[in-house]
Amino acid sequence: MSDMKNLFSPYFQFLDSEIKVFINNYDTTGVLFSDGKRNKIKLFDLEGTKINIKSFKAPNLINKIIYKYFRKSKAKRSFEYANKLLDYGVGTPEPIAYFENFDFLGLKESYYISEHLQTDLTFRELVKIPDFPDHSTILRQFTQFSFGLHEKGIEFLDHSPGNTLIKKNSEGNYDFFLVDLNRMNFHDKISLESRMKNLSRLTPKKQMIKEIATEYAKLSGENPDLVFNTLWKYTCEFQLNYLRKKRIKRTLKF
Repeated sequence: MSDMKNLFSPYFQFLDSEIKVFINNYDTTGVLFSDGKRNKIKLFDLEGTKINIKSFKAPNLINKIIYKYFRKSKAKRSFEYANKLLDYGVGTPEPIAYFENFDFLGLKESYYISEHLQTDLTFRELVKIPDFPDHSTILRQFTQFSFGLHEKGIEFLDHSPGNTLIKKNSEGNYDFFLVDLNRMNFHDKISLESRMKNLSRLTPKKQMIKEIATEYAKLSGENPDLVFNTLWKYTCEFQLNYLRKKRIKRTLKF
């Protein structure tokens, strides 16, 4: 016996029956877009609009219970945070709905549905391709975007290279859209230390860190050396922890 719960954006409520068909036939329909270790994303055509349905990994026994009684599911948080970001004027793919399927123990599976954006790149391309066209301009405008998040009190905990979609607009500037939204905090004010820690997962490249720090200092009025040193410190800490975890995983395989 299972219990399916869902919530639609008011703008998409009239499409609920079509989307429910996609959910019920998720394993056998749709075009695979991303098949990660934890989550899977498939694309579907909905009356001429391409939508993106993210299926979250089935939780273990403890998390099944936690997500039923004590904490919102990743799908529900993604939907709520997407709507909150739009209220703040922050770019993210249009949220459509979320679905949760429960059994007698707890959460079995959950899905987050949003509009699928066709974009030009993610932040990852800036890291991997140093001579990417307009590299410095995009990096500077991305820093302005990140500063705007921090000024609004938004702490995007998964602020990593693949989670910002970037699209060139008709005016020749760049628009930024956050994805993978289930981990986020909202504050009245964010300290410089916390701001720099929030940016520390983006790139290990010192030159990029210098460019980000220079632009961030200009926007914030903080001392440029202080901004750079703080960001570089947290970047080095993150990279060391990342490499340490990789070594441990490699060791456990043998």
